[in-house]
Amino acid sequence: MPDILSVKEYAKVIVDIAYDKLDRPFSYRVPDYLKQIVSIGTCVKVPFGKGNTLRQGYIIDFTDDPGFDKSKIKDITEVVLSNLPIESRYIELAGWMRNRYGATMISALKTVIPAHKKSKRLVHKYVSLKIPQREVSEYLIECQVKKRVAQRRLLEELILRKGERIPYELVTHKLNISASALRSLKEKCIIEITEEEYYRNPVNIDVQNTDKLNLSDEQQYVVRQVFEEYSNGNFKPVLLHGITGSGKTEVYIRLIEENIKRGKQAIVLIPEIALTLQTLMRFYKNFGDRVSVVNSSLSKGEKEDQFERARNGEIDVIIGPRSALFTPFQKIGLIIIDEEHELSYKSEQTPKYHAREVAIKLAMLQDEPAIVVLGSATPSIDSYYNAQTGKYQLMKLTRRLTGGKLPEVECADLREELRSGNRSVFSRRLQELIENRLEKKEQIILFINRRGLAGFVSCRSCGYVFKCPHCDVSLSEHRGGKLVCHYCGYSEDVRRICPECGSKYVSAFRAGTEQIVKEVNKMWPKARVLRMDADTTRTKGSYEKILSSFANEEADILVGTQMIVKGHDFPNVTLVGVLAADMSLYANDYRASERTFQLLTQAAGRAGRGTKEGNVVIQTYQVEHYAIRCACRQDYESFYEKEIEYRKLLNYPPVSHMMAVQISSTDETKGISFANRIRAIIETNQMLRKKAEVAKNEIIIGPTTASISKINDIFRFVIYVKHEDYGILTEDRYKIEEFIDNLTKSGQYRGFFVQFDFDPVQGF
Repeated sequence: MPDILSVKEYAKVIVDIAYDKLDRPFSYRVPDYLKQIVSIGTCVKVPFGKGNTLRQGYIIDFTDDPGFDKSKIKDITEVVLSNLPIESRYIELAGWMRNRYGATMISALKTVIPAHKKSKRLVHKYVSLKIPQREVSEYLIECQVKKRVAQRRLLEELILRKGERIPYELVTHKLNISASALRSLKEKCIIEITEEEYYRNPVNIDVQNTDKLNLSDEQQYVVRQVFEEYSNGNFKPVLLHGITGSGKTEVYIRLIEENIKRGKQAIVLIPEIALTLQTLMRFYKNFGDRVSVVNSSLSKGEKEDQFERARNGEIDVIIGPRSALFTPFQKIGLIIIDEEHELSYKSEQTPKYHAREVAIKLAMLQDEPAIVVLGSATPSIDSYYNAQTGKYQLMKLTRRLTGGKLPEVECADLREELRSGNRSVFSRRLQELIENRLEKKEQIILFINRRGLAGFVSCRSCGYVFKCPHCDVSLSEHRGGKLVCHYCGYSEDVRRICPECGSKYVSAFRAGTEQIVKEVNKMWPKARVLRMDADTTRTKGSYEKILSSFANEEADILVGTQMIVKGHDFPNVTLVGVLAADMSLYANDYRASERTFQLLTQAAGRAGRGTKEGNVVIQTYQVEHYAIRCACRQDYESFYEKEIEYRKLLNYPPVSHMMAVQISSTDETKGISFANRIRAIIETNQMLRKKAEVAKNEIIIGPTTASISKINDIFRFVIYVKHEDYGILTEDRYKIEEFIDNLTKSGQYRGFFVQFDFDPVQGF
């Protein structure tokens, strides 16, 4: 129940929930007797139009200034308290997202509401007899006399089929019956044409239901424990930390089965479209056509139909990326986020929400709280920290289902390779193992770690990386011979001699999959090679085609970027080579070590998943770095302990929260001036809190130029604000929004654009 003082005099109400009408709310007065029971998302009845017809609507905001003649504003008539439409829940969720992530209510609504737009249904048409066959025989004689050949052909076919319905397309195409002939028979009440609505179904998989796999003791314990904790009133999210190959997907399936028995639906989020088919097949074998999928490769109609099927209770499970979270199920009982550490769960469009946080909020908005399960072999530092501090429940799977052990991981020091005269992209150890696997007819994955590449500069002789002395992130090479830090703006001239060892082998290390394929073909010309990256997967179905070819052993070596090392299960892969571990390690980002560890561990997990033992070779210039060392040992806990100390030292999430204020301007000088005004607002807010002794000072960094300082002649600046209390950052955001609102009303907010990103996972 909202505080009565927090409810304004007027409410903005959406009467038509259609997507294209979301930005057209109507203002209504909130009667005093309703002020204590209305909030954002409340379903109300309001007088609408000239006739004051009572229509159902949803409150999306409150205001003291409706912007119209107050004497002409009508009152809300009543609050709908029973049989609440599902829209109320999602509008309330949009209101929460607006407040948490600093977006407009309209942008938040358009994030969650597209799932609820109805479109014209597709129909199948059928033709059947409407009169007894005896009367049809009499009419056939008339058709023969009057030479109505087409009508006679249709009636004879209907008699032959003994009253069955014939698909309309078969009648018009195969039987070649014209629309006029059908219309004539229908007008004479000899035939009838019926229509049946149907849904577009993107799931086109021909698989037979298979016997259930027996769960291991660990898996059974996790499934049992999840529901026991829930039954005892523990609604905390579950973080399932399972090593690669430990059977997390089978645990998900058993959790969903139990959830369905309880009469509820499940949402399964996955990070990449590339995993959709593989994941869908596993679920489809267990749940048949009660499972469906949504992703960006679906047509608009296909996507809308899946949401309508969910709304009507015709499916129990939906699988997809973060947008699948807004599937309009009536009774969500379980939300699973697989590979929860993946960056794609954070939206880069306003509102810049994280699916993990929104899922937890959505779970609590259900009539009965839903269970949230976050799964990963390499949990995000944020989630593991929440588990360690008691916000999440931690459950583990520590053994591989095949009974085999984790692959043997070796590090190849590229500095030593260079000193010994090997200038190839492949270390000698990796070359030896590739030749061995090709002889054995076993498969190989070669992974080029290009994530986070931002032009970092290093010495190939000793591995030294040019870093910012203030921020402990790598400097990025810019045109004009400058190395720049994108966090604080520090810059220095590019040096071509290594300050550590004096070597002249200083450069920005860059490589690509195409180059790797050429090297493979040159060294092993008989090897069958597939390449998988952004260029080879542009067309619809290209992911599945490449992955299916490799799974069917139509290739010996798969070369690719990060999309090939996430979640795939190829039993004949016994060797994984990571060709450039450092490329993400020194990205200009405080999460660089975390991402590197995750990618290397996930990559290593692709080897030896069958009955054969696997090997992994990680090629690096930084063998001694803790992210590399821990990845080689597959030791998550040790990595976490090192990384969380670093986060504590520099006040980075999850120990502190961080707000990025992103400022864009058409004029560089005015843009930096405007950014400094925003910093002054934050500093003023900080001083007021300091005087009131209500909070510690937050850390303010910037304004500085963004990582890409100009795009399409728009200059970009950023201010970072850190504080352990999320609410303090929200207060700062409110003050900035108030400042912008005042400028807008006075006509001075022109040529600027401000966005907020809380706990950002990508640079700006």
